[in-house]
Amino acid sequence: MISKWLFSGAVVFELGSWAALLDRMSIEAATLLFVSAHGMSSILLTAGVWLLLPRRYKYPLPWSPLFIFSLSFFVPVLGAIGVAAAVFPALYMPRSQKEKAWDSMGVPDLPFRPQERNRELMFHDGGLQDVLRHAPNAQKRVTALFATRRMPNKDSIPILKLALRDPADDVRLLAYSMLDKQEGDINHRIQISLQQLDEASGTHKAAVHATLARWYWELAYLGLAQGSVLEHVLRQAREHVESALELGAGDGVHLLAGRIAMELGDLDLAEQHLMEAQVAGIDVEKLLPFRAEIEFSRGEYGAIAEQLRQLPEEMLQRPPFAALARYWL
Repeated sequence: MISKWLFSGAVVFELGSWAALLDRMSIEAATLLFVSAHGMSSILLTAGVWLLLPRRYKYPLPWSPLFIFSLSFFVPVLGAIGVAAAVFPALYMPRSQKEKAWDSMGVPDLPFRPQERNRELMFHDGGLQDVLRHAPNAQKRVTALFATRRMPNKDSIPILKLALRDPADDVRLLAYSMLDKQEGDINHRIQISLQQLDEASGTHKAAVHATLARWYWELAYLGLAQGSVLEHVLRQAREHVESALELGAGDGVHLLAGRIAMELGDLDLAEQHLMEAQVAGIDVEKLLPFRAEIEFSRGEYGAIAEQLRQLPEEMLQRPPFAALARYWL
């Protein structure tokens, strides 16, 4: 209500200022009357507009009202009209707020459980390893270790071993306990199989020997055994796999025997086991990568490409064979 009286007064004083110029008065008197009336009109207009402005536009004082007064006072007629044309439409006809095209969000914490992993992975565990190497917060590094619980053991164990060198005690102890649990589970299964071996006979005994060979091989394959322990584990795996083959174990044991022989460095025996696996009915596509690995260990690099060319084109386009194909083919 006050603003309406202020605007009305501003209009009256503005009209009076122009009427002073039309009256037959001396130039000095007309100029003084015009400036006084126009100044009062600008003050009233400034006060009325300032009262209607949103709070964020009213301050800081005195610059906000001084800006409006300057526009009205120093630009006669057009200044007052410009102020009215700029302010009133904005106050009474505000622009409708547009819908946000995107929402700003903070960086989410590392999930407690990893995302579902496809069988044909395009990425590996480098992200979690980067967290362990570079995250300054120890709690984030602990969360990264928890995220490995749903990962395959072959992928999670290198991450846990990296965490054993962490400066924080909580991270090191958690990594050690998780590694110890995985090793303990395998050793528990070995003990159960050894107990079954004493009572087994015939084909069942061959299956138990094969099971023991696989669990010993698992300790070596996952990197849970090192040094002299690794040598002992591999020897145990070889003894049990040979016993399983002597008792007539299935065709898959030939492939396991070949992989154990490769790890022990007996490449000729490994190649012989792979040939026996092929005769027993193992798919050649499963054997070719191991044969290429044998050729690499022998230094026969020309034969590696020959082995890889026998793989189907579809396999050569998927990891991990895609990188091998780009290099060797």
